Parts: sequence; C-alpha cells; structure tokens
Amino acid sequence: MTKKGDDNLRDRLSRALPAAMKARDRPAMTALRSAVAAIDNAGAVDPTQAASTGSGLGAARAAHSEFAGTVAGVGAAEVKRRSLSQAQMEAIVRTEIADRETAATGYERAGQLQHAERLRAEAKVLRSHLTTT
Repeated sequence: MTKKGDDNLRDRLSRALPAAMKARDRPAMTALRSAVAAIDNAGAVDPTQAASTGSGLGAARAAHSEFAGTVAGVGAAEVKRRSLSQAQMEAIVRTEIADRETAATGYERAGQLQHAERLRAEAKVLRSHLTTT
C-alpha cells in the first residue's frame, strides 16, 4: 500500500498505466484501465439533469429544434462532471477489488485456475494503489 498525501487516486492509477503498458503487464493494464473507467463513469452527469438545468445539451436542443442532435456553438454540449472525493474514488476501487475477488472464487470453483489467478493479480494491483489509513 502506498501513502500519497494530497495525490488523487485517479491520477495515481492513470500515471501507473504507461509503466504497466511498457512492462506488458496485462493484469495491471486491465485493472488500471477498468478502475480509471469506473471512476470516470461515476463522475458522469445524469443526462436528464443536464437537460433540465438549461445548460449543456438541453439548451443546445432548444436553440436548434429543427436539427435533431445538433448543438449551437463551441462547448454548447459541455456539462461539468461531478467531482468525486478521495473516499468516493477509494470506495469505487474497493468495489472493483471485491468484484475481482468474487469472480476469482467462482473461477476456482469451476476449475479455471488461470482465470482466477489473473483476477487475483488484478485485485493485487488495485490494492497496491489504495492509501493507508
């Protein structure tokens, strides 16, 4: 486990990805990409909220009602993403770890030891990036 002060978990995961790619470490690449995507997905804005606020895509549709799916102006469809706290990001990564551990157990029961080993390796990579408390 690492302790990284004010360093953002998503940033640490993103910075670790090029090294994993260079080392051709498939379990690390898979785990890091998946965790970064899960954090990014959690920060996404609900499209119904964006349309109802009068900003972003909802406002753009009102400007060009005769052209479906078009937007008016640069950045008209941009909506600010939700900001996740460090604790929220850690909870997402812990869920990713738990999912891998659960799936690994299932693979072991099915006699698929290579798959189980790969998933446990991915969980280990993610665990190594969590902060100590």
